[in-house]
Amino acid sequence: MQMAMEDFYASHPYYTSRISLVLRDLRNDHLGGLNGNDDAFGAAVAAVDLLKNVRVQAIIGPQTSSQAKFIVALGNKSNVPIISFSAKSSSISPRQTPYFIRTAWNYSSQAIAIASIAKHFNWREVVPVFEDTDSGNIFVPYLVDTLQGIEAYVPYRCKIPSVASNAEINAMLDHLESNRTRVFVVHMSYELALKFFSLVKQRNMGGDDFVWITTYGLTDIVDIFGSNASNVMPGVLGIRPSIRNTKRVQNIAMRLGKKFKLNELHFPTRPTAFGLWAYDTVWMLAEAVQGVKHANLSYKTSNALYNSTDFSNIGVSEMGQNLTSLIESTNFSGVSGSFNLVDGQLQSGTYEITYVNGSYNNPVGTVSTRNNVSINWPGNNRPPPRGWQWPTVNRTLLIGVPNKPGFSEFVKPDNTARHNFSGFSIKVFEAAMDSLPYKVPYNFVEFDGTYDDLVYQVYLKKFDAAVGDVTILSNRSMYADFTLPYTESGVRMVVPIKDVNKKSPWTFLEPLTAKLWLTTGAFFILTGITVWFIEHRVNHQFRGNPANQMGSIFYFAFSTVVFAHRERLVSNLSRLVVIIWVFVVLILQQSYTASLTSKLTVEQLQATVTSIDQIIKEGSYVGYLNDSFMPALLKRMGVNESKMIVLSSPEDYNEALSTGRVAAVVDEIPYLKVFLNKYPKNYSMVGPTYRIDGFGFVFPRGSPLVPDVSRGILNVMESANMTKFDKILYGSGTFVDKEDTSNSSSLTFHSFIGLFLLTGVSSIIALIIHMLFALFRHLKSSTNTEAPQNPLEKDEPITEGSNSPPMASPQFSDNVQFAVGSSDSESNFGEITSDEGTPGREIANDDIEMPSFGEMLDQTSEGHHR
Repeated sequence: MQMAMEDFYASHPYYTSRISLVLRDLRNDHLGGLNGNDDAFGAAVAAVDLLKNVRVQAIIGPQTSSQAKFIVALGNKSNVPIISFSAKSSSISPRQTPYFIRTAWNYSSQAIAIASIAKHFNWREVVPVFEDTDSGNIFVPYLVDTLQGIEAYVPYRCKIPSVASNAEINAMLDHLESNRTRVFVVHMSYELALKFFSLVKQRNMGGDDFVWITTYGLTDIVDIFGSNASNVMPGVLGIRPSIRNTKRVQNIAMRLGKKFKLNELHFPTRPTAFGLWAYDTVWMLAEAVQGVKHANLSYKTSNALYNSTDFSNIGVSEMGQNLTSLIESTNFSGVSGSFNLVDGQLQSGTYEITYVNGSYNNPVGTVSTRNNVSINWPGNNRPPPRGWQWPTVNRTLLIGVPNKPGFSEFVKPDNTARHNFSGFSIKVFEAAMDSLPYKVPYNFVEFDGTYDDLVYQVYLKKFDAAVGDVTILSNRSMYADFTLPYTESGVRMVVPIKDVNKKSPWTFLEPLTAKLWLTTGAFFILTGITVWFIEHRVNHQFRGNPANQMGSIFYFAFSTVVFAHRERLVSNLSRLVVIIWVFVVLILQQSYTASLTSKLTVEQLQATVTSIDQIIKEGSYVGYLNDSFMPALLKRMGVNESKMIVLSSPEDYNEALSTGRVAAVVDEIPYLKVFLNKYPKNYSMVGPTYRIDGFGFVFPRGSPLVPDVSRGILNVMESANMTKFDKILYGSGTFVDKEDTSNSSSLTFHSFIGLFLLTGVSSIIALIIHMLFALFRHLKSSTNTEAPQNPLEKDEPITEGSNSPPMASPQFSDNVQFAVGSSDSESNFGEITSDEGTPGREIANDDIEMPSFGEMLDQTSEGHHR
C-alpha cells in the first residue's frame, strides 16, 4: 500500500490533494489476520480510535469478514467509507451497507468456479472441508447451493476447529477415507492448512484417487510459504484470480523482493491477488480524493466527553458521502486487471486453476464465472480421477436377490455358481461388474418378499443393491436409482392359436376369388372368339359346321392353359393376340399354383384373441404373473378386477390357456418369451406393446455405481456374451407373431387388372385392324364387278380326299380362298361353298380370299405326299 501511494503520486505529480496512510497493526506477525485468528473486537477498537482521534476520511481494511461486520457499522454511523480488499463474504453486501466498498471478488463467484470444475470432470459428489470460523460457515452454504445447481451431491460437511489437535484431524480423515467421496474443497487458514495437509500426506491420502481443491484465499499458501507448503500438498488443485504477468506486476514483484529480503522475511514467488488488489485500492482512493471539490476534512462532533472507546461520540465526516460516490464510480485498468466497481463491488473475472508440482503452483487451466472451463488434467497424461472410490475396508456390497421360483431362468439359488446364485439376471450383473475399471466386492442374499419390498429395503439401506428381474417403474424410482434396462421392454399378451385353413373338396377353387375366376373365363372366351374371327376365313382349321367351329373356339382358348393348342395360325394379328394371351396365362398359372400349394401345405394360424378390448367386450378372463404390477396396469386398460386370475409359472400359463380358464395372459415380454420357448407351437404373442422400461438393477439414490454399472451393461449388451445369455434364456428359436389370418389369401382381380387390360386391348385392336382390312378388300372388289372375271380368280373349294390335282400356275389374289370339305352342302356362317348337282370343285359367288403363299406350298406338298 505504501508502494502504491508512492507510485501514484510519482505518476501524478500535479495532483493537489494527497492521501496519507495511518497504520494500525492488529497483530505482531506478518500474516495480517489471514491465518484465521481474527480479532474482531480489536479491529473495532482500532477503527474507533482512527475515527475519533485521527479523524480519518476513509479506512482501508478490515482483512476478514468478521472484522468487517463491526467496522462497517462504524462507517455507516460516521459516513466514512470502509474499503476491504480481502473480506470476500457475501453476507456483507455493499447494497445494504452504503459506506462499505469491497475491492475483492466475493465468495459467490468462487463457488461458481469450483462447481464448474466439478461439472467439467463429472464429479457427482463433493465434500467441503472447512475451518469452523465465520469465513468457513459463510462460504460453505454458497458452495453447497452452487453444487446443487449442477446436480452435484454434498453427502456431508467436514468442519474442523481452528485449534484442532492432530488426533482430532486424524479422526476427521478416518471419516473421509471410510466414505466413497474423493473430491474435497478445502477452505481454512494457512496455519490449520499446513497441519491438515501434513497429516493427509502421512496417511497417503493425496494419491491419484483423491482430489483436493483449495479456495483462492488458501491457494496462495504455496507462494507465501514455499516448500514448507508444497512438500505436504503435492497434486493439490487450487483456484485464484487470473492476473496477467505484466511489466508493472514484475516491477512490483522485484521491489517487494528487495523489501522482504531487507526485512529478513520470506519472499513470495509472486504477488498475491490480495496484494495487487491492495495496490489498486490505494490508487482508487487517491484518484477519488483528487476528485472531491471543496474538501472539508472536519467532522460534525457531539458534546459528549472525550472517550477513545465511546462508540456514540465518533462524529460524522463532512466529505464522506461525496468521497464514497466518487469511489463507487471507479473504473480503470490496474495491476490486478480491470478494476471496475458496480454498486460498491469489484466485478469478478476469470479464475486460474493451479496444480502443486514441486515447489510451485503451476497454472493448468482457467475457469470463468460463466462455466467456461479449460483444463488438461495434470500428472503425466493420467485420466482425471472418477471422484469417488468404493471403500475397501468393511465395505462389501450386500445385494438382495428376489426368491421367485416361477421363472427361475432369471434368478435361482445355485451352490455351484460363483456367488451361490445363477440365472440370466445374475450373469448380466456379474459381467457388468467385471467390466468396471475397479473392483467392488459383493455378496448375494436371498430375499423373501415382494419386489416393492425389495426396492424399499435398498431405500432403507438394508441392502446396498438389488439384482434380479426387477422392473423399472416410476413409483419405485422415487425410492431408488435404477441402471439402464438390460432386457427388452414392454408388456404384451399370449393367446392360444388355431389353424383356420380347413381343407375341403373345393380347396382348388380358393386360390382365385370368384370375380377373378369369372374374369379369367370371360377373357378365355374373348381370346377364342378373336382368334376365330381373324382366322376362319383364311385357315381351314377353323372351318366346319357351326358346332365344330364353336368347339374350336373354346378348345383353342382353354388349351392355352397348358400350352397344348395345336391349331396353326395364319394371320399375324391372331398370332399377336395369342402371344399376349399366353403371357397372361403363364402369370395366372404360376400364381394359382403357388397359392394352391400354400393352402394345401402351410398352416394358417389364427389367434383366438387379438386385443385387450376384445377380451373386455367378451367378458373373458385374463391371467397375470403373481407379485407383479400387472393388476394396476390391467385396471388402467379397463379390465375388471373380478376377471383377473393370478398365475405363478409357465406351467400355470399353459394349463390356464389350454383349458380355456383364461383367454389370454398379459405379462412382460421377457417372461412371455421364456414361456413360448417351452410351449412354442400352441401360443403366440399378439396385440400392441405397452411400453415400460424393462428390468434393471437397483441402487440407493445418488449411488455413483449407477452410471458405471449402466456403462457396464452397455458393454455386455454389445458383446457376444449377451447373445450367449439370450440363447440360454430363450433358446435358439425365433418368436414370430402368428397374427390373425382369417382374411382370405386368395388372388384377387385387382392384382391382375394390368394383365387383363393388356390382353383385352390387344384383342380389340387386332379385331379393328382385321375389320378395316376386310372393308378395304370389299370396297376394292366392288369396283371390279363389271370387269370379266378370270376363272382362276374365283374361289374353288377343295374337297378333302379329292384326287383333283392343283391348278397349274395359279394366280393368287387376296379374294381367293381354298376350302377343304365334303360334298355336302354347308352353310359356312352364310358362305356358299357348292350348288346342288355340281360335282367336285365349285366357285363361290361371294368375295373369297386366297390362302397365303406359304399355305399353298404346304398344301401342294401334302398333295404330292398323298
